[in-house]
Amino acid sequence: MAEIQLRNLAHAYRPNPQGPQDFALKRLDHTWRSGGAYALLGPSGCGKTTLLNIISGLVTPSQGQVLFDGRDVTHLPTEKRSIAQVFQFPVIYDTMTVAENLAFPLRNAGLPRAEIRARVEETAAMLDLTATLGLKARGLTADAKQKISLGRGLVRHDVNAILFDEPLTVIDPQLKWQLRTQLKQLHKRFDFTMIYVTHDQTEALTFADQVVVMYEGEVVQMGTPEELFERPAHTFVGYFIGSPGMNVLPAKVDGAEALVAGQRLALPRVYRDLPAGARVELGIRPEFVQAGVEQGLTARVERVSDIGRYKVAKLDLGGLALNAILPEDARLDGDETRIAFDPARLHLYLDGRIASGEGR
Repeated sequence: MAEIQLRNLAHAYRPNPQGPQDFALKRLDHTWRSGGAYALLGPSGCGKTTLLNIISGLVTPSQGQVLFDGRDVTHLPTEKRSIAQVFQFPVIYDTMTVAENLAFPLRNAGLPRAEIRARVEETAAMLDLTATLGLKARGLTADAKQKISLGRGLVRHDVNAILFDEPLTVIDPQLKWQLRTQLKQLHKRFDFTMIYVTHDQTEALTFADQVVVMYEGEVVQMGTPEELFERPAHTFVGYFIGSPGMNVLPAKVDGAEALVAGQRLALPRVYRDLPAGARVELGIRPEFVQAGVEQGLTARVERVSDIGRYKVAKLDLGGLALNAILPEDARLDGDETRIAFDPARLHLYLDGRIASGEGR
């Protein structure tokens, strides 16, 4: 497995880019450790597949370098990088059996027959393909074909990294959790460097040790699932991760006090000399909003939805939409309520990026 370094990397599909708006992938510098499990998470068009294809060699970046264990591979073709890549739709040979498909990359590498047979059987067992090893791939379901495609990447032990581009899109929802669990087990067992592209936060957070969140061609935060939830570095991270996502409220801030929808709120930190013209917002996750308290901001109750294990209250705070997650047995009587924010979970954002402030 390889450590992957991205140095001063950026890419534009159009010639002669004039500014950041012309880049599908804006400048970034990152080092991904050998044996790490990473997810590239973001909406369609955010640049995650472009980044994956640059790492694999399918796309040559407009600028910067890609290094595997310190070796510059920026201009090397895919076949010279020792990369296994699993795409959104199955890439297999329909006329071959399942066993032949799994064995194909190993035969190309010249491995002994006994080792090929052992690895094929091991991989098939992990993906529940043993019963179909002798069947032609042509007649199998889309689920089974994608499992073969996954197996063709996992059967090799000599790769620098395994790259997954939305690999579970065609998989039956009931099998997705099982396959993600199997991928995690394989990662722990063989210490593969794995990079997994997805727009699904559940897939990213359950698969990866580190999640790379992308937005409009830029990496806006990389961290553990806990870090992304507890302290979103960008309002997009707070909005995209979580269900419902983080509440983002326009505010005016003066020192340790904020004015939100005409109501005053004490802040846990002091913010001085905010840049003129900056967009100032407060972020608080619904999990950390208390409703029905004796003292706090006044809000109107629009709807309370019972999700089963908890309730979601849709509130109106002076014209601003606000969500609060409440215990299953909670009740809100009347059309109005008072709300309070957990001060340790309240963050200030300037033009979408988190501000540190000073301790009080």
